[in-house]
Amino acid sequence: MASAAERLQAPLQVERPDRDEIAEQLDRMSPGERLEAIRSLGGGRVQARLWEAAANAPVVTLDDLVPPDMPPLREVIWHGKNSLPAFTHFQKRFCRPMPGPASDQLWGYNHTSIAWLVGPGYFVVHKEGDAPAAIDYRQVPPSHPASWPAIKANNVGASYFVFRDMVDYLRRVSQHVMIGRATRHGAELPSYFLLCREG
Repeated sequence: MASAAERLQAPLQVERPDRDEIAEQLDRMSPGERLEAIRSLGGGRVQARLWEAAANAPVVTLDDLVPPDMPPLREVIWHGKNSLPAFTHFQKRFCRPMPGPASDQLWGYNHTSIAWLVGPGYFVVHKEGDAPAAIDYRQVPPSHPASWPAIKANNVGASYFVFRDMVDYLRRVSQHVMIGRATRHGAELPSYFLLCREG
């Protein structure tokens, strides 16, 4: 019997992958299988192919990342796999802010094994152009859940080389999986990442 990784990789071997077929494969998997499957998709080439396959998918909204009934400052974890050659596993942790002027945003940060070096990579998720839920590192939240690390700006220290002036855009792959691409100053970068919702 094919593994979860093999079942996901198979429809990505063709020149123009079918997002619906990929979504069907992912939606049939258990949470553990989905995480195994996305972690098998390393490197920019395959993630770029998946990014293109998801071009016409329904847009990703704030409610897709954090359910609307989630209490403020309660984190929702998405496990990530990026296209870099090293340190490819990470988490994006999101929460809704307290009621008020920021109610149309989400707050979040990157939970990684190298946060001691590059910083927590805090961001604000909000509408940017045609994207209802752009991950914007040019802004950092004014506060955070008690369990999260201290907020640091993204234009100082080693964070300057990783998160400075960056905005990530997301496309829907399936009910539980998104594909993202980084931009800087409006220019697309050859940097992709997959997100898989925990649970």
